[in-house]
Amino acid sequence: MMRAKLVVFPIKGRNWCFTRSIDPSISESQSSNAPSTFKQLYNTLFSSSGNGKNASNESKVELVIDFAANKMNGAWTSLEKAPQGTIKNKIHGLGLKLLSRVKPSEIFFKSIPKEINRLDIIYPSSLNPRLVRRRLRHIAFRGSVIHKKYFYGSAILLPLTSVFMVLPLPNIPFFWILFRTYSHWRASQGSEKLLHLVSDASSNEAKGTESSTQSSDKDDDSSSASPWVLQPSEELQKLLNSKDANEGVGECAISKICNKFYLRSTDVVKYRDSM
Repeated sequence: MMRAKLVVFPIKGRNWCFTRSIDPSISESQSSNAPSTFKQLYNTLFSSSGNGKNASNESKVELVIDFAANKMNGAWTSLEKAPQGTIKNKIHGLGLKLLSRVKPSEIFFKSIPKEINRLDIIYPSSLNPRLVRRRLRHIAFRGSVIHKKYFYGSAILLPLTSVFMVLPLPNIPFFWILFRTYSHWRASQGSEKLLHLVSDASSNEAKGTESSTQSSDKDDDSSSASPWVLQPSEELQKLLNSKDANEGVGECAISKICNKFYLRSTDVVKYRDSM
């Protein structure tokens, strides 16, 4: 059973932060099964002795997408390591500016893989668990609609931007649209998975709420009854008590929350500063 730990809390006014806790010891031990070379990809897709022959068309498409994503990540890493003042370094700077415009909810949805079948939801103890459930269902449904629409829109633009390949300069528009297509596809998959889990859990809400007040030793016993467990946190509530209604959660509180629950501070700050 693959579990995901989500942290949910109000961060500024009506803005809420939704993010996934990433344990460094777990994230470092997990490795991608996607092939790293074209030869490995071909053998995986068409090998008669392996899983390629019996794999569904959908899984093959996902394998190709993951392969392309790994290649894009490798190219981005090479740009990041480029010396100052070079063209690659300037392209990396432009990419950072573009990435800063990506909404935090998209990053959140992308962090939810399809293999997850259990959610542990941490939220401030002062919040009503029903309100937390409704907010999760709302953003999941909205994300599934929005990112699917933008995915198709970005895919349509790919052939148009490919015409710039004839230029001697790097085709930045094409690779940016390619990245946005992949990003919206992953966000769409993640939001649909989250909506599926939350919707399944709605019928077991009473059980999930009851289990949230029990000790952690009993959490595993309730996992078979509900795909999620609500976990009110007194410590998270204490860290949020100093929150200003207008300014939101301060930098010091955000740093403490991120250290405690293994969150990325850049993602949390994006929620606070987003409109």
